[in-house]
Amino acid sequence: MALPLILTSMCGGLAKVKEADASIQKICDQIKTHTQLVGTNNFIKVHVGVGDGFRIRIWQKLPCHGGELELTDIQHPKSHSEPIEYF
Repeated sequence: MALPLILTSMCGGLAKVKEADASIQKICDQIKTHTQLVGTNNFIKVHVGVGDGFRIRIWQKLPCHGGELELTDIQHPKSHSEPIEYF
């Protein structure tokens, strides 16, 4: 697997891009679990009247991670006939 490219830091700014080495890969491996969301996005079409509605996105953690629900986005106004798309 190819290692990612990184920017090395220097006082006051960024340095040139260089190939990541094993020490950078180790840092990425250690932080990986903090950057991954384990759950399901539920996209729901809510109908509130003649042709009127909105969309909600609810994220649900997997049961092994507590199963909590979180409202993560709302789209309004939306007509009932509009298809659900990722938002």
